[in-house]
Amino acid sequence: MNQELRRAAEVLRSARALLIGAGAGMGVDSGLPDFRGTEGFWRAYPPYAKLGLDFASMANPHWFEQDPAFAWGFYGHRLHLYRDTLPHPGFALLRSWAERMPHGAFVFTSNVDGQFQKAGFPEERVLEVHGSIHFTQCLKGCAGVESAASFSVDVEPESFRARGALPTCSRCGALLRPNILMFGDGEWDDSRTREQEARLARWLGGVEPGSLAVVECGAGTAVPSVRRFCERAADRYGTLLRVNVREPQVPEGGIGLPLRALEALRALDEEVSRG
Repeated sequence: MNQELRRAAEVLRSARALLIGAGAGMGVDSGLPDFRGTEGFWRAYPPYAKLGLDFASMANPHWFEQDPAFAWGFYGHRLHLYRDTLPHPGFALLRSWAERMPHGAFVFTSNVDGQFQKAGFPEERVLEVHGSIHFTQCLKGCAGVESAASFSVDVEPESFRARGALPTCSRCGALLRPNILMFGDGEWDDSRTREQEARLARWLGGVEPGSLAVVECGAGTAVPSVRRFCERAADRYGTLLRVNVREPQVPEGGIGLPLRALEALRALDEEVSRG
């Protein structure tokens, strides 16, 4: 492990740009659930265990048509959870590394929690490949993607159903839903994410081959969006540093650290400082 940390620290010291990949494991040290496996999801949301519903069953757009209060109970609770959660110190460590690099950093995340923006990463340097809970879209498709900042959802704690008025479109009055890519979702408005993708492509266009450190934290293989992108970017521009306590395996040339995100970032920062 020490040898791998030293190798990773050398990559960070010599890098001129930083690509940060993040999956659900990045938020665990902030106290956020990662919904790994049915049991983990049910521990976070006991009422759904009684109904026999797992995460994939709940993260489905059909609930907004069939039972809006049920749908917004789930997403309203998550909205307030993410609003109230403070990013762990590992986010600040990543920012400090980025600030030392001439080309700065870009974030590629499958998380919808907005934690990177809350930690001070510029909005224009974050790609949320599955959308964000902090934005909404109209079920009738009339209003595009808009901020959810003005909405608050009252959730009954025993049933996890929403109470009272639900978020509605300011233009047509129809129900709103989070601008998140759900399972079996053919109605997701990906316009905001496509704009983020264009900004990332422009940023990568300025990266010199061999100068990129790709630090991937807590991205698993069940939904491999982040892992695949980070592997492709590292293959073209630099070196992959994969932080994953359960699945640290890397392609040839990469460095795998079987640690939790905050633990690994602190160890890496200490090693970088020694140089």
